[in-house]
Amino acid sequence: MTRQILALAVGILFGLVIVAAVFFYNPFVEKQRLSPIAVTDKEVVHLSYSVAATDALIYTNDGESRVSPNPPRVPQLWEPTVRHTTATVNILNDSRGRPAGIGVKFSSESEDSSILDGKALVNSVWHIYLPERGSLFMQQTENYWSYIQDIVFPAYRSAGDNWRGNWIGIITAGPGPLGLAWVAGGSGDFTDMDTSAVEVLSAKAYTVKQGPVAMTGELSIELPPVAVSATEQPQ
Repeated sequence: MTRQILALAVGILFGLVIVAAVFFYNPFVEKQRLSPIAVTDKEVVHLSYSVAATDALIYTNDGESRVSPNPPRVPQLWEPTVRHTTATVNILNDSRGRPAGIGVKFSSESEDSSILDGKALVNSVWHIYLPERGSLFMQQTENYWSYIQDIVFPAYRSAGDNWRGNWIGIITAGPGPLGLAWVAGGSGDFTDMDTSAVEVLSAKAYTVKQGPVAMTGELSIELPPVAVSATEQPQ
């Protein structure tokens, strides 16, 4: 009887492992390899930033998450309504690596996440200010499923609790058409602008204790063509 119970327990455990592996490495979950913005013929603004919390001007959360707030005495988001929210303030660099502006990002866990569908979703908004150009508002749904599969899970499996390599992934998954983020102009050159954007992560190092260590995010914002009035058109 003892052997039968042990065999049954082992069988159940083995079955659970198989089911978990199928869910985690679901072959029917398609990974997005190329952003539609990558092949656009319109002008695109590229803004990059460091994802590491220690590089942010301000990084804060509930104070109990794996990644600690920075600087240490920054107010924490422990109230029930924002407990699952992360807020960051980052310097945004242009395509040449020069400071171009400031980006404030708020991110919250989404209730639409689904393991079966390969969706680890986060809802986020960016408020971007570029001196002498104006401001932008960007809203997006992010999917971190591939990020978890390729970076986070291997880091936990590693004997050193870390991951190192070269990984690039599109995290934007909507809410706009073709899985793009929605962008609205706020002021300056971007007043009344309505366009799309995508956010991409490039990772080289991640640790279980600190989270992203060497990781860069890039926002690619598509700019609509500038309208030319009748008086400005060439004769």
